[in-house]
Amino acid sequence: MGRRKRVGARGRPRAGEDRPDGRPPGLEELLQKVGRGDRAAFERVYEAMAPRVYGLVLRVLRDRAQSEEVAQEVMVEVWRSAARYEPGRGSGLAWVLTIAHRRAIDRVRSAQAGLDREERVARMETHRPYDEVSELVEDRLERERLRRCLERLTPLQHESLTFAYYGGYSYREVAELVRAPLATVKTRMRDGLIRLRDCLGVDR
Repeated sequence: MGRRKRVGARGRPRAGEDRPDGRPPGLEELLQKVGRGDRAAFERVYEAMAPRVYGLVLRVLRDRAQSEEVAQEVMVEVWRSAARYEPGRGSGLAWVLTIAHRRAIDRVRSAQAGLDREERVARMETHRPYDEVSELVEDRLERERLRRCLERLTPLQHESLTFAYYGGYSYREVAELVRAPLATVKTRMRDGLIRLRDCLGVDR
């Protein structure tokens, strides 16, 4: 990814410029600055998050070229949508990784849809437009249901599940990211999965 031009990045502010005590701002604070159009803050976010975003996307796509492209798209989306980030609803890391996972899954679905279309043409199968539209609507409704169910979880449950299932982190790594005891993280994730299952109406 280093070969590509960084979106919106022009320079890094001097150390201590952001806080009177000289400490660098956290990711949440940087994202809020990016939401106000701060390009220097975006440079820092890019440097901190681009490698993690690329790593997550690569786990999903298994293709370096596509992963670089999607990772760039993710960082562009972070730049454009940072104003919508709400610190009270989760960490900045979870927010960025969620965007990355969604973009990667969208790319997989797009590729699969292309293969499916080619297969249908090859087999000269015909499908009514109604069937295709209904499948698309159903898929969007399922994604909206999942989003709403995730919002019903506690912040710790939401963050932990996002890191584990979107980022591929282990229980111990999740505990370090959310700064909580390992046993607490395991319990919260188990309870969160149960709540998700009940919300989505999934059988045991």
